[in-house]
Amino acid sequence: MSPFFTRVMKPSAWLASAVLLCACAGGPKPPDWQVEAKGSVERSVGAYLAGDSRVEAAELARARNQLSRTGRADLLATAELLHCAARVASLVFETCAGFEPLRADATPAQTAYAEYLQGRLVAENIVLLPPAQRAVASGDAASLKAIADPLAQLVAAGVLLQTRQASLLVIAQAVDTASAQGWRRPLLAWLGVQARHAEEGGDMQEANRVRRRMAIAQGAGLCLQQPEKDPP
Repeated sequence: MSPFFTRVMKPSAWLASAVLLCACAGGPKPPDWQVEAKGSVERSVGAYLAGDSRVEAAELARARNQLSRTGRADLLATAELLHCAARVASLVFETCAGFEPLRADATPAQTAYAEYLQGRLVAENIVLLPPAQRAVASGDAASLKAIADPLAQLVAAGVLLQTRQASLLVIAQAVDTASAQGWRRPLLAWLGVQARHAEEGGDMQEANRVRRRMAIAQGAGLCLQQPEKDPP
């Protein structure tokens, strides 16, 4: 498994139950559907975070096609939850539409994670979450900094913002994490939150600084001025 895919899977690795997209070293050759689904999920999540919706949609469709060949709702639910987790990390708060048709056949852990992503997990189900998310889900926002995996950290930060528990420090950390990974979509989303806070606090100098940074992340203003030509 590539380092990138391992990183992507960490927030929901427990969902896979060591079955989805995992080939053990030295073991038998994995079936084609596993290899192809792994690559498609990896590329889909990466493209979404980078802001490439076209590639993200195409690769997600391929992953769904490969996983549906197994007839297993739990495996397909894993990909759908990863898809939705990337959106929460990017502050897109909505029902996990791809998961809902699979809910009846999903595992309790998968259902708990879906509820967590929507900011409505009940306390008794916190134990079903990935270990990295449990402290944040319990209301310990300070534990965000201890989450080593970048995507898991952004997911937790997104849930905190969704449930109105995100401090300015949480927002700043999310900005730094998205920036360090070069993830344009979540970076722009978190910078937008940061700019709005500055504007609401009357700090227009800071708001303008953040919006200039957003312009850079969007690729604006990057053309260097051409030197003047020498006169003939």
